[in-house]
Amino acid sequence: MILASLTSHLFIFSRRNHTNKANDEEEENFTKQNNLLCRFVFDGTGVKVGETVSLAGDIIIIKNGKKYLGVPLKHIDEEGKTLMVKGLVDFSKAEELGEEWRKKSFRDFNQDVNHDGKNNIV
Repeated sequence: MILASLTSHLFIFSRRNHTNKANDEEEENFTKQNNLLCRFVFDGTGVKVGETVSLAGDIIIIKNGKKYLGVPLKHIDEEGKTLMVKGLVDFSKAEELGEEWRKKSFRDFNQDVNHDGKNNIV
């Protein structure tokens, strides 16, 4: 009876450790991803590309003026407080990825119409 009780407690405690390790790993990934946000991004020549605003899977979203650029994380290196883009950036593809993210993430609304359906324009 005592042996069964001890083995069940060992099983429960070993399961908790496994769950805690999974949670710790998940939290570490979350923290690492958040550390990439709100940072300036430069290309290989030192020209500022923009500032990071979001992560979409393995794509980092960079705001450049009114445009959003999507760059794969594998092309990003951390250099101190800034991020550097490795290699050449295909800006047309990056803009396409950024625009795709923007359409999914933002909801457009019409400010010219009141809640009652009447136009604000006089």
